[in-house]
Amino acid sequence: MATKWLLDPTHSEITFKVKHLMISNVKGEFTTFNAEIDAEDDTFASAKVSAFIDTDSIFTNNTDRDNHLKSADFFNAEANPKITFEASTLNGDVTGNLTLNGITKPITLDVDFGGINSDPWGNTKAGFSFEGKIKRSDFGLTWNAALETGGVMVSEEVKIAGELQFVKQ
Repeated sequence: MATKWLLDPTHSEITFKVKHLMISNVKGEFTTFNAEIDAEDDTFASAKVSAFIDTDSIFTNNTDRDNHLKSADFFNAEANPKITFEASTLNGDVTGNLTLNGITKPITLDVDFGGINSDPWGNTKAGFSFEGKIKRSDFGLTWNAALETGGVMVSEEVKIAGELQFVKQ
């Protein structure tokens, strides 16, 4: 019988970085997301993972940029309110289906299992860190602008990362 683990959102984050003007990275995060794991045991080797991100919760510390990212040029948050991820194994890395901008593709994330511990209130917690890369155009995110000096305004590669803590149910 599988054990359900639910996300502890107050101890979790999902971030991304994308190169801007070919010279530096711009960092952003999503502030509203949820995930759960169904695991046969505490190794999580055969766990099923499901997660969603509220697309409209994108935050880059710049309202104009956030609004542009929510527009049809990028995430089209009105038509695609959720980004989802589904995987059926969690063992050193995780390969699953990412649905972004209405397009579903398999991606692989490097996962570091931080372990299991109990908090002072008797809750059993499990921690995971993940990182990976996606190609924007694979998900229809093709808006860009050519630079006079060569290159483009926004890189094709997006680095994604997260720190996730789950509570055993």
